[in-house]
Amino acid sequence: MYPLELVRPMAQELTEFGFESLSSPEEVSKVLADSEGTVLLVVNSVCGCAAANARPGAKIAIQNDSKPDKLVTVFAGVNAEATATARDFLLPYPPSSPAIALFKDGNLVHMLERHHIEGRSAQMIAENLVLAFNEYC
Repeated sequence: MYPLELVRPMAQELTEFGFESLSSPEEVSKVLADSEGTVLLVVNSVCGCAAANARPGAKIAIQNDSKPDKLVTVFAGVNAEATATARDFLLPYPPSSPAIALFKDGNLVHMLERHHIEGRSAQMIAENLVLAFNEYC
């Protein structure tokens, strides 16, 4: 587990941009299982590809005209139980940090795993997400 003081700026990079931080399994289940409409979930991480690619890519993408109804995040290595619950909703994909997932009416419809994020620019990630937003949102 990472100290909260270390990860706070990394978490705020999304929460200050409108993402709701989910810190308990109950919060995750409520948002992902019971939601109508679309939800974008970012599994945040301390790694460099989260900082350089995933978080900036998500922030760019949500500036699109079509965007998810809800924006949420869990932080791997900080909120372990919330992250584990989120990963249950991401099955059959294996655990991945960072990861970005789009849900529609409680169903996973688009997924970016770490290997889709590493080595790709924030702009490329944003373009991928915008295509999904335009289709599902």
